[in-house]
Amino acid sequence: MASIPRSSLVLALSLALAPVAAAQRSGGPYTLPGELSVVRTQPASVALASVTTAITVDFDRPVALDTLDARSFRVFGRHSGAARGSFGFARGGRRITFVPERPFSAGEVVWVNLSHGLRGIDRSRLRASGHAFQFATSVAPSGGTFTQYDVMSNRDCCQTRIYGAVATDLDHDGYLDLTTVNEVSADLRVFLNLGDGSGEYGAFLPPEPIGDEASPNEPADFDGDGHADLCAAATSSNSVWIVLGNGDGTFAPAQEVAVGQEPHGIQVLDVDGDGDFDIVNCNRGTNNLSLLLNDGQGVFAAPVFLDGGVNGEYGLAAGDMDKDGITDLVVAGWNGAHVRTLLGNGDGTFAFAGPAVAAGGSPWVVTLGDVDGDGDLDASTANSGSGTAGILKSDGAGLFGPVTTVNLGAHTVSTDLGDLDGDGDLDWTVSSFGGGFWRLYRNDGTGSFAFWQQIDAAANPSCSILLDTDNDGDLDLALTDEIADTITLMRNQ
Repeated sequence: MASIPRSSLVLALSLALAPVAAAQRSGGPYTLPGELSVVRTQPASVALASVTTAITVDFDRPVALDTLDARSFRVFGRHSGAARGSFGFARGGRRITFVPERPFSAGEVVWVNLSHGLRGIDRSRLRASGHAFQFATSVAPSGGTFTQYDVMSNRDCCQTRIYGAVATDLDHDGYLDLTTVNEVSADLRVFLNLGDGSGEYGAFLPPEPIGDEASPNEPADFDGDGHADLCAAATSSNSVWIVLGNGDGTFAPAQEVAVGQEPHGIQVLDVDGDGDFDIVNCNRGTNNLSLLLNDGQGVFAAPVFLDGGVNGEYGLAAGDMDKDGITDLVVAGWNGAHVRTLLGNGDGTFAFAGPAVAAGGSPWVVTLGDVDGDGDLDASTANSGSGTAGILKSDGAGLFGPVTTVNLGAHTVSTDLGDLDGDGDLDWTVSSFGGGFWRLYRNDGTGSFAFWQQIDAAANPSCSILLDTDNDGDLDLALTDEIADTITLMRNQ
């Protein structure tokens, strides 16, 4: 759909809707009581879409143009960052189409957050909880054969202990940068993609200080300026750290927010319907969750503590588990060795979807993805000292069936889902710190996984990042080794 000048759209919609407005003033038959409502989205929630997809939202009535902007209709790709683009209109203002300026990145999750600031032309309001949905981008077919093409050191002198990494475009060149999150050096280190299609990276930029023993992390655009920002939970510091991106790979000075004891898992989501990303993290030591509300400018309030419904909250994932347009949480309890879904109410509170279910071991990390192609978000767990990893299939209402596990035989610290061979389903990578290897499992399309291949580490893996380093449309691998302090880059051939 071609972009139309805003002034022309305002005039066209005003003329088209004049009879409606007149009827509303006189109490005629065109009056639409109640809330402005989302009728349909394209892509649908949890669907698979092309990297060049436009995003269309159909409403039950015409939308007031003066309430539509980049803050009330937000699009953020976990890898590609905040999407810039243009809006188009159809069906008398009841259909809004967002056309991105550039493609999304292959194999990423894209979030769309619609704010409760949206109004109908009759001045009806979108519900207070707003409306959120996510979709995944498709991956080009490949053989899934990975060849090492570089090993990057994370050190300048001393051990940093890479405990996580983020693959997000920080400098708006359309290529994915890598940011390591480091326990011992207590910092972030950014490797900028050279942006020449080679998949190579430059030396890391000056480190950005954050708290001690930082690990879980998530990207977002917290202040709405179009630049990717980052947050991380720092276990020894008992705090969450937020850094706002400058758009060139550097960050403004970090904001630290004290939370509970031993913070681990962290997620970004809109909990209150205002369209911006808030933060929730797990606190194993205090056996709860912390909610940090965003003021829309990337400044976060003191935490509100929530019951995670498990014992020893450790891993955390976010997604719309029941497809009601409100983002939910899946919490993993390390002490209790189980997972549980918390359904969002859209006002910063959550309700338990049902009882906790066994994770197949003590979960360190939990991730979400539709592994069986039924349109629901399923879960995978990395079960740390138990030496296992698990798959739990969802019923579409936030409840999980029995876990299916694979045995890795040693401390298992990370689990990731992505379409590594481009056949349209999600494959599975698991990182074994104690075993010294990464293992890949291939999906048969039904959510059943078979061992595929093993990649040995120099020392002890911490995580695997599934990303398109060279923009050829398939997923490559960036494998972090916590003790060797290296990132091994593997090209998908």
